[in-house]
Amino acid sequence: MSRHVLLARLDSAGDVLLSGPAVRAVAAGAGRVTFLCGRRGRAAAELLPGVDAIVEHTAPWIDPEPEPLDRDETLRLVDTLAGLGADEAIVLTSFHQSALPVALLLRLAGIPRITAISEDYPGSLLDVRERVDEASDPHEVDRALRVVAAAGYRLTAGDQRRLSVVRPWSPPPVDGPYVVVHPGTSVPARAWPPERHAALVDALVDEDRAVVVTGSVDERALTRSVAGARGVDLGGRTSFAELADVLAGAEAVVVGNTGAAHLAAAVGTPVVSLFAPTVPAARWRPWGVPVELLGDQAAPCAGSRATTCPVAGHPCLCSVSVGEVLASVGRLTVRQELAA
Repeated sequence: MSRHVLLARLDSAGDVLLSGPAVRAVAAGAGRVTFLCGRRGRAAAELLPGVDAIVEHTAPWIDPEPEPLDRDETLRLVDTLAGLGADEAIVLTSFHQSALPVALLLRLAGIPRITAISEDYPGSLLDVRERVDEASDPHEVDRALRVVAAAGYRLTAGDQRRLSVVRPWSPPPVDGPYVVVHPGTSVPARAWPPERHAALVDALVDEDRAVVVTGSVDERALTRSVAGARGVDLGGRTSFAELADVLAGAEAVVVGNTGAAHLAAAVGTPVVSLFAPTVPAARWRPWGVPVELLGDQAAPCAGSRATTCPVAGHPCLCSVSVGEVLASVGRLTVRQELAA
C-alpha cells in the first residue's frame, strides 16, 4: 500500500533546500509527499523534486520575527493536518531547534506515526526518536537523511545526495559567461561589507568578466549600489525560481551564508562562500559543489548564532579582502573550464 508522508521543515529557504535529498528519499518509498513549511521557506519548497503538495504555516517558535501564538490559527492548522489523511510524519530540524512543538500538533491531528530527532524526552509525542552526536557537527543534509532513514526511507542507488530544484528555464540575464555577486544576507552578522562587494564588482569587470548582482525586493538599494555602473543589477527583479536560472548560468557565485548559496549549489554552480562562523560551516556550507570557503572560522563570534556581529569591526568577514575573493573566483572558474 502506498503511503502518504508529511515532511515538516518550518524555517528558511536555505534550510528547506538542504532537506531536498531527504525529500527525494521519502518520495522514493512513498506514494505521496506533503511538505509543511513556513512562509520564508515556501518558494524553496515549491522547487523541490518529490513534493506533491504544500501546507504553509509560520511557526512562532521558529520564525526569526515571530508573531504571537494565535490559538485559532494553530487549531486551524491542526484541522488542516488532520484532513490530509497522512499515514506518518517526519519532522526535520536543526540542532538548535526542538521538534516537539510540531510533534504535538501532529499528534493532535491524529497522525499515527511521527519521527524526529529529539534530545529532550518526547514522551508519547514521537514513535521513532532519533538521536545525534551533535559534537560531530553533521551537515544539515546528512542530518535530514538520517532522520528519514530512521523512518525507513533511503535514497535510490543512483542518487548522489546532491541538492536539486525544478527550474523554469528562463533566458540568461546577459550574453556570454558571467559571475553572480549576491551581497544580501538574512542577518547582518553574515554580511561582507557593501563597499567590498562594490569593489569586487569593479575588480571582476577589470578582469573582463561580466557581473550580475542579485537580491530580493527589500535589497534593491543594496544591489543598485553594489552593481554601480558596471554590473547588471537584478535586485528585486527575479522570483526565487528565476533566481535559480540566473545562478545556474553563472561561472561562479559570490555569496554569504544565506539561501542563495544553497540555491546555487542546487543548480550545480560553484560558490565562493563568505561564511561568518556564527553557525558552523561544517553544518551549513554549500553542499555538493566546488566551494571556496572564506572567513575566519575561529573568530570570537564562532558558534554564537548572533544576528548582529558581537565583535567590534566584524573581523570574521572584514578580514577577507577583495583580492582573496577575486582569486577564489579565478580558481573556481579555471576548475570548471578544466572539468568541461
